[in-house]
Amino acid sequence: MGQGTSAETRPLLLPAAPGRVRRLSRLHRDNSGSGGDGHSGATAASLPSTVGNVTDDQNLYINQAVVFIEDAIQYRSIYHRVDSDSLWLYRWYYSRICQWILSIAITLILVLAFIERPSSLTITSDVRYRPKAWEPPCGLTETVELLCFLVFIVDVSVKSYLIGWEEFRKTKWLMAYIVVLLVSLVDWAVSIYLSCGTTLRIRRFLRPFFLLQNSSMMKKTLKSIKSTLTEMGGVGLLLVLHLCLFTMFGVLLFARTQDGQLDKERNGYFHSLTESWTTLLVLLTTANNPDAMIAAYSKNRAYCIFFILFIVIGNLVLMNLLTAITYNQFRGYLLKSVQTSFFRRRLGIRAAFEVLCYLGTAVNNDVLCVPTWTLLQVVRKVEMNSHCKKAIIERLKSYPQGGGLSSAQFQSLFDELDRESVKEHPPRPNYDSPFLQRIQFVFGHCYFEYLGNAVALANIISVCVVLVIDMEKPPDGQDDFFLGVINCFFILCYLLEMLLKIFALGLKRYVSYTRNVFDGVLTIVLMVLQVSTFAVYGFPHPGWYVFFISYPAITDHWDGPPPIIHLLCAAHWCLFCGGWEDFSICLVASLFKMSWGDSGA
Repeated sequence: MGQGTSAETRPLLLPAAPGRVRRLSRLHRDNSGSGGDGHSGATAASLPSTVGNVTDDQNLYINQAVVFIEDAIQYRSIYHRVDSDSLWLYRWYYSRICQWILSIAITLILVLAFIERPSSLTITSDVRYRPKAWEPPCGLTETVELLCFLVFIVDVSVKSYLIGWEEFRKTKWLMAYIVVLLVSLVDWAVSIYLSCGTTLRIRRFLRPFFLLQNSSMMKKTLKSIKSTLTEMGGVGLLLVLHLCLFTMFGVLLFARTQDGQLDKERNGYFHSLTESWTTLLVLLTTANNPDAMIAAYSKNRAYCIFFILFIVIGNLVLMNLLTAITYNQFRGYLLKSVQTSFFRRRLGIRAAFEVLCYLGTAVNNDVLCVPTWTLLQVVRKVEMNSHCKKAIIERLKSYPQGGGLSSAQFQSLFDELDRESVKEHPPRPNYDSPFLQRIQFVFGHCYFEYLGNAVALANIISVCVVLVIDMEKPPDGQDDFFLGVINCFFILCYLLEMLLKIFALGLKRYVSYTRNVFDGVLTIVLMVLQVSTFAVYGFPHPGWYVFFISYPAITDHWDGPPPIIHLLCAAHWCLFCGGWEDFSICLVASLFKMSWGDSGA
């Protein structure tokens, strides 16, 4: 606790000289002044003695505080340049537009693997039926790749500039980023020079690095795996020794004999050391169990002791030990990662407090305070969730006007960032009639939801029963009469359920729940399909077979493009599938057929 207290009470920024305005150009790590708390402090890199415009200085301090608070919200490091131009560049880099452009570039360079030679843009992967894939002309994918490289060059340049040379030397990911970009650009230039005739493209192996470098979660996962390898290596060595020991036992136990039954076991699984090793390695995953022991077990039941000991020691002891070590290491690293993120948030908020203390500092009992009006101006400029900003502003307005916030109050004010917003649904409508109130109570109760789920389950079961019964009938005796009646009945039930819910909850409260919107849209779609089916084919009757009638009927009377036919037929067919899952599958399948169905013709 003493270490944390010293880290909180030690000033992050050096005080300005008397009579001079302090300017902060860049933050860097000060290992010498960190003390024994194990954390690096932040200090001013340079403190020019020139007196600038007071208004510009106030704007600079406010912008610095805004950036520090945004760093705290996103758990980013505050060790970067904080002069006026760098702050503008920093906020521009982390804006949504720039991050979206970077994400799109990473996605494009990874998707190129499906388009480049050898292309995967074919309907089937079977070489017997696969048509010749479309191959892009030379320069097309290379142009897209070059554009992505330009985005990455801008990305690494801005990052390196913002953190400065000192921090850049400590960031191995940025160094590797530059090396990967240089190798990729050289390989790209070689491909262009040889007119895309190279078969080995090194840059393809390096493309996943761009995704790793841009994802903090993947970086943490790789660090966790790296820290786990040491302890996992010990258990892995035990597994190797376990396999070697039982491999030798197996070769000796099932040696060549005059017994044909044991020779069958030997020839099949323990013919040599290599084959015995492979057999037991697969058996460690229980993939070929009990095939590997059937021949020997048929000869003598005692042979099963060898396999039981191998599986018990390998699977139940060593594999579980490996899982436990991996879980423990990941759990410890996750806790450490959460602590680091928490410290970054506290450090960013404290840095904002230290900066704002230089704007009209209020002193209460020798305690530095930040004026509420200054912090209110800062909070309004910070990009954060609307509910957090609203809660912080409301708490700020509750403080006395003209007063100030101490460091503890400043930190507690931003505890709202850790609180999740609770969505408030609109109130239910009020009915004056006692009868309508009773109906509202009944159909607005949670048991009515359970009844709706039971009806949906009954729909699925009934459709499955009808399909099973139809499978036993000859093709001439099959029809969609029962399916049509069942779907018509349950669609009316769904429509009635939707209307009763709207009556009980009100339209605004009904649409405020995502599941109600989904149910309502699905019910309306099914109702429209049912009405259109009745309009074209009439009501269900014995011998009513819609699917095989609808396809030629639509084909003969449809003048539009052929792919639309597949979608319309799938829309009719989904009506008889009895569930929204089948509807989604049919819709996706028909859309896929629309996109690629005529490409091989």
